[in-house]
Amino acid sequence: MDRPYVKVTVTEKGERALRNRHPWVYGEEVTGADGAYENGGIVDVYSQKGRWLGAGFVNDASKIRVRIISRNANDRFDGAFWERRLRYAVDYRRAVMGDDFSCCRLVFGEADGLPGLTVDRFEDVLVAQCMCLGMEKLKDGLYLKLVDIMYELGIKISAVYERNDAALREKEGMEQGKGFALGSGDGHVLITENGIKYDVDYINGQKTGFFLDQKYNRLAVAKLAKGRRVLDCFTHTGAFGLNCAAHCAEKVTSVDISAEALECAKRNAGLNGLDVEYVREDIFGLLTRMAEEKRRDYDLIILDPPAFTKSGATLKGAERGYKEINMKAMKLLPRGGYLATCSCSHFMTDELFRATLRSAAMDADVSLRQIEARHQGPDHPVAWDVPETDYLKFYIFQVV
Repeated sequence: MDRPYVKVTVTEKGERALRNRHPWVYGEEVTGADGAYENGGIVDVYSQKGRWLGAGFVNDASKIRVRIISRNANDRFDGAFWERRLRYAVDYRRAVMGDDFSCCRLVFGEADGLPGLTVDRFEDVLVAQCMCLGMEKLKDGLYLKLVDIMYELGIKISAVYERNDAALREKEGMEQGKGFALGSGDGHVLITENGIKYDVDYINGQKTGFFLDQKYNRLAVAKLAKGRRVLDCFTHTGAFGLNCAAHCAEKVTSVDISAEALECAKRNAGLNGLDVEYVREDIFGLLTRMAEEKRRDYDLIILDPPAFTKSGATLKGAERGYKEINMKAMKLLPRGGYLATCSCSHFMTDELFRATLRSAAMDADVSLRQIEARHQGPDHPVAWDVPETDYLKFYIFQVV
């Protein structure tokens, strides 16, 4: 039986990428199509020699022209197909997250075969973001099915909220916006992570309202905090500092430039009865001043900055930024102090981040003793076929 989809042909470069199982075909890799298609629809992808390479969502408005959804020529892209994908994603999280299944990422885009779709679970609220036009056309049915799957597990979801207020949607030919896809609520939900309570503002908070990917990294750092003076930089909603305070740190100072973030962090500290000092200041300026004053106020420093680069074009500037904050933090620590540092940018590869840290240590005239090298939590799985899913690099060092 002939497949009903338009045939799109790709260059040899595009073919190599697909045969290496990367799921994206870029616009410059498409050489032609044998008919008219609708953006957001499904096309078949072929090599120059007529070999079928897969089927995927097509979008002429996107730099990524085709996002592969299947390499099985027998697949039918009906409701049962998408239900299987959702069930695989949920079953995986139940297996790897265990007791932490109540707050985790349920769907992680390409890593789950659901391109461009992110769904985070915060207790009985699901917060979604869609960055693929093909998924945009299916999302309402997917949300309903996901709620049904959770109900089968004895979990009643009260609301699905969309955070489609990201500029990237415009590059995909979609409008920005946010709102309830299902149910309703006041925009706040109380969660517990690592035994600490947080008020998650899923309407106005960053991304989906809370960064779940650092869950176990926070715990790893907190284990070093007992009796130590902790400087938590780029604290956002306060999570690293609160974990350290809960593990009996002598003192915790959490810093952020955002007044709104600090107010949220203070509320979270109050929820848990934890004593944390909150400071509103630019981290670069703070570390510079403290380094110039040769202060040694802290023996555990945490650097959890936002992504300094979201493209290869700004990578050099990002390298300088990462080097600067890490070098100054290393200078501020006494001999034997501890540094936890990370990068959440895919473009800052692990190799490049390690080189940047090594250079910072040389300029700070210190040595680094690696305690742990970590990544994002397992609910944000790294698909080895898709390097873009491997984005979070997290290191804990003793500075000697």
